[in-house]
Amino acid sequence: MKQYALGLLFLLFTTCLYAQGVQVGDSAPAFSLKSTKGDLQSLATYEKSKGLILIFTCNHCPYSVAYEDRIIALHNTFVKQGYPVLAINPNDPAREPEDSYDNMIKRAKDKKFPFSYLFDETQATARAYGATRTPHVFILQRDGKNWTVRYIGAIDDNSEDANAATQRYVEAAVNALLQNQTISTTTTKAIGCTIKWKKS
Repeated sequence: MKQYALGLLFLLFTTCLYAQGVQVGDSAPAFSLKSTKGDLQSLATYEKSKGLILIFTCNHCPYSVAYEDRIIALHNTFVKQGYPVLAINPNDPAREPEDSYDNMIKRAKDKKFPFSYLFDETQATARAYGATRTPHVFILQRDGKNWTVRYIGAIDDNSEDANAATQRYVEAAVNALLQNQTISTTTTKAIGCTIKWKKS
């Protein structure tokens, strides 16, 4: 009975750890996901980059839509400096049909996304990172074949008006990494729609 109880406690403990996802300083979980162009992409796809601005986002969420132009601007600003944006849609299309793979392709074309847009069909990647909302940002820094999480949270402090934002967290974090400086704010609260998880 004691062994059963201990086993149950261990299972609950590891489940809680898994549910929490990564923390700043952790190694970035690996993934292999299909892009809107039809290819599979992983961290190895970006082996020549200094890092990644990994953003869990989607088509339908008004917060994600409000941030789309800012996400494009982040990519255009930092891709040549080695930090491209990589967008991942974690939503279950059975719950949000607008977030289907076909609609992702359409959205990427309509908005002329300059970055890759991947579909987390099993939602395993979102769970591994601990993403909870769209948009939710994870800035990764590459060191050889290793990838380390350096920032987790929001893009900035104003989801409604880009011009009214006073704290541009992602921009500041990437600039600090490029200048080999300490990131002043490494974690913020992601503001957006909750991820639409598959029904168990």
